[in-house]
Amino acid sequence: MIQSLKIRNVALIEEVDVMFHSGLQVLSGETGAGKSILVDAITLILGGRADRDLIRTGSEKASVEAVFSVDENKALHRKLEEESIEDDGKTLTVYREISRSGRNICRINGILVPLSTLKDLAPMMINLHGQSEYQFLADAEKHLGYLDLMGGREHQALRKNTEEEYRKFIINHRAYAQLRKKNEDKENRMNILRRELEELHNAEIRPGEEEELKKACRRMEQAARIHGKVNHAYQALVSGEDGSGTMTALKTAAKELRGLEGEDKTFGEMADKCESLFYEMEEIAFQLNGLKERYEYDPNHLENMENRLESIRRIERKFGSTEEEVLQAQEEREEEYKALCSLDEQIVQTGAEHKRLLAAYRNAARILTESRKQIAAVFETNMQEELRDLGMAQTKFSAAFLEEENGRPRMPSADGDDRVEFMISPNPGEPLKPLSKIASGGELSRLMLAMKTIESGRAGTETMIFDEIDSGISGRMAQAVAEKMIRISRRQQVICISHLPQIAAAADRQYLVHKSVQDGRTRTEVEEMDPENRQEEIARMISGAGGITENARSYAGQMICAAEQIKSGI
Repeated sequence: MIQSLKIRNVALIEEVDVMFHSGLQVLSGETGAGKSILVDAITLILGGRADRDLIRTGSEKASVEAVFSVDENKALHRKLEEESIEDDGKTLTVYREISRSGRNICRINGILVPLSTLKDLAPMMINLHGQSEYQFLADAEKHLGYLDLMGGREHQALRKNTEEEYRKFIINHRAYAQLRKKNEDKENRMNILRRELEELHNAEIRPGEEEELKKACRRMEQAARIHGKVNHAYQALVSGEDGSGTMTALKTAAKELRGLEGEDKTFGEMADKCESLFYEMEEIAFQLNGLKERYEYDPNHLENMENRLESIRRIERKFGSTEEEVLQAQEEREEEYKALCSLDEQIVQTGAEHKRLLAAYRNAARILTESRKQIAAVFETNMQEELRDLGMAQTKFSAAFLEEENGRPRMPSADGDDRVEFMISPNPGEPLKPLSKIASGGELSRLMLAMKTIESGRAGTETMIFDEIDSGISGRMAQAVAEKMIRISRRQQVICISHLPQIAAAADRQYLVHKSVQDGRTRTEVEEMDPENRQEEIARMISGAGGITENARSYAGQMICAAEQIKSGI
């Protein structure tokens, strides 16, 4: 049950604090006074969409805070425990703040929580009926889910069982479909795999071989370069281009100079130097000859290694960027080929499992359908009773189970095999038709109220909020709706925004929503009315634009007294 509501800077509301109570509470006021703003504020704390246009002009942020009494709400306590939110077991404070910058703050009992948590908790705190719920009546796809909500624990267990059987079936169904599709292209795929595996096997790829070859090629290329230069140096010493190398030239020069030694001793010295250089070069030539052997290389071997490297790279370009990826691709193809070889057997086994799982699903769906039809029968009876109280005694209501147009079973789904649509026949002798197509605004309001009345008799939220539930009704029907609201409020807290005096008179508490102008700014205010002001407000609602008359005041008092008598009789 909601105990209090604090609203700051939402639309025309600058600051409003409202204390709520048990029973039926009605918010009334002239059109445009801002009654819908209260619904917008409550929608915010329930995790609804935060439109920045809701922020009061001139303010940077808006906030709403609600305090709920949650003593008996076990489902809510379990959810709070799951979310690790401190809970005293008695009250729950929900706070939400929106800003023009887009910042969105949500707190539960002072703990910062994501918006999704508010949305999860909302159905456990308040059942909010607004104009958008009429869309539910018009959407046949949602009728089955609503019917399921009417079921108890055993029915919910059947729903979960059907959903689980569907989950197992659909996993198998998809696998079975994939196997059959593979079978269509089996031979072509196996031919491709055979060619690729032959290529991979012939390649004989092994991890690390590419890097080993790269290093070996670098070493051999280096040896070739060194061998060439050493050999060139060696040849320059021992034999030149004309067949006479540097050493031969030095030896010849020494001999010639030595023959001139008698002419001038300088020639002898020069001969000595040439001979000395000859012996040094001879030593260098010996060393160079040894180095040639050390850096010897085989050009054919280098070519073979380079060809092997290119083969590895070609395989990698086709099957993977590394040797490991190539080997992985080979393994995958071997496994795929093996699987294709046993595909016929797989199809037979999976097909048999497919039939078994489909039968299990159909059986679960059939039991669920039987349960739904039992629930539908009770629901239809309850709806007929509620509609009779609301002045629609001649209206027939049905939760119709629709057959497939082709007469075939439906494709399995998590919801089972049923399609349900709510149908009505407003007039005797007329066939049942989809209520979304033939119901008037007033009929939709009463249909929704009838459903909410049935909901109120079940375990769930402690608070129901009705926004314009009286749309399209007046007169005697308005009185019937008022009495229905009284009955709901004996089981749950009911907050109703209404323009009908009959509903206002039925309230245990009444609040006036009105506008005022202060410092040149319009603001919406909410105040709880005492008995005298309440009678005056109901008289205004009776009188309309013509002004309040004494007869209206008297009639308002009579309506309040009549409502009290109804309450005492419940």
